Amino acid sequence: MLEVQDDDEVAKAALRRIAEDPELPEGERTQAEGAVTEDTAEALAYLVDPFDLVSEVPGVELQQASWSSERIDYDPDSPDWDLDEDDGADDEEEDGIG
Repeated sequence: MLEVQDDDEVAKAALRRIAEDPELPEGERTQAEGAVTEDTAEALAYLVDPFDLVSEVPGVELQQASWSSERIDYDPDSPDWDLDEDDGADDEEEDGIG
């Protein structure tokens, strides 16, 4: 889980990264700039390289990576946010399975 505390700062950092990328064609640059200013998840995707996150882990080879995000109200004191629980079992119970 990641909490973004300042959407604007994340977008600005992504815009700097895009501006510094010499291999990005102008058409793609314009599209990327629009995406990162409209969506914080897109901005974060320009700043964090999934390959870099796992490249030093022995026995791991990244085949594909994707991002998803949603806005939530996070309360670390809530029992709903117990990170030790298996979410799959809860989801099945909510769906009437299990």
